[in-house]
Amino acid sequence: MDMLIFEVGLAVALITLVGFISTKLRFSVIPFYILVGMAVGPHAPHFWIIDLRFIESSMFIDFMGRLGILFLLFYLGLEFSVARLLKSGKAILVGGSFYVGLNFVSGLLLGWMMDLPLKETLVVCGIMTSSSTAIVAKVLVDLKRTANPETELIMGMIMFDDLFIAVHISILTGLVLSGATSLGGVVLISLSALLFIVVFLIIGRKVIKYLDIALNIQSSELFLLMVMTMLFLVAGFSETLHVAEAIGALMIGLVLGESAHVKRIEHHILPFRDFFGAVFFFGFGLTIEPATLGGAVGMALIAVVLTIIGNLLAGAIAGRLSGVSPRASLNVGFTLVSRGEFSIIMANIGKAGGLMPAIQSFAVLYVLILAVLGPLLTKESKSIYLLYQKLKTRFKREKKEKQKDTR
Repeated sequence: MDMLIFEVGLAVALITLVGFISTKLRFSVIPFYILVGMAVGPHAPHFWIIDLRFIESSMFIDFMGRLGILFLLFYLGLEFSVARLLKSGKAILVGGSFYVGLNFVSGLLLGWMMDLPLKETLVVCGIMTSSSTAIVAKVLVDLKRTANPETELIMGMIMFDDLFIAVHISILTGLVLSGATSLGGVVLISLSALLFIVVFLIIGRKVIKYLDIALNIQSSELFLLMVMTMLFLVAGFSETLHVAEAIGALMIGLVLGESAHVKRIEHHILPFRDFFGAVFFFGFGLTIEPATLGGAVGMALIAVVLTIIGNLLAGAIAGRLSGVSPRASLNVGFTLVSRGEFSIIMANIGKAGGLMPAIQSFAVLYVLILAVLGPLLTKESKSIYLLYQKLKTRFKREKKEKQKDTR
């Protein structure tokens, strides 16, 4: 009996259930989607027509997850503005550079400590460098910090990080997915991917006025069909050039982000981003065998510590350059700690390239820990700062008393 539709309904029901739970607990929903996916799958029970193994629907759920990546990156492109980033000032550019640099170096250090091959190390660098735009934005709204002086700095650094991740994904695609074995082949494919991005953006800026004319239609149905046509054609074509389909989606999003119809596009795309994005995280969880996670615990914990240290340093540097208070600088560092959608995309690139399965397990634990810990640290940043100040004052007082005693 064909149970495909019923199994998809079960998957969506599970996703909805954990969505309600996360809302009640006021936590990021991303780790809940991954966890419920891990809880079912091939090892799950099967009774009557309730088959939580999702055997018949696994390929379809995987395809829906691919769509989730496209919509996530497309929507990011719509909200991203390179021009706005350049206008945001030295603090964001320098702070963002330190943020990317410190986290990337942390990935290199972890790869060296774990004796990982080059490809796996670069995937780990991407996993550790990519902060979660979705979680950060949600935390700022939930904690009512959107008007805080450091919020513009946080979002600017996120934009800078997203720009770096786009370039890194294109390079990883050439290195991991192209099948190139020689250094020259890898460099050629990576350069061609970067060339595609640059040329596409240049052409996009030239033709956006014509796209605006084409999109100037009253019918919501035809408008949505036009947008979907551009999204899928560009994403699909980019894959033929060994550029990840996600980068193609990001590129067309960047182009349409300059459109006069951008708000209307966002309105139509948002439900698709939320639905297929949820399926993406659930589908990722389905691919993880919980029994295999134990071997990645040590690696994940080291990565978490390195990430928190790197983020606090980057936040302190960016905060000093922008002139915000030390407490606000601490907020910057803690808010950017969360990891989510882009770390999982990086792990999927490693999976598609046949890299070590341990990378998948590492990504799961790393994302789960920081997707929970990041919002908690952000929420308690004031208490942590006051505790730090208290300990600092106490240390100075004890130091002075010790100096008096030695005299």
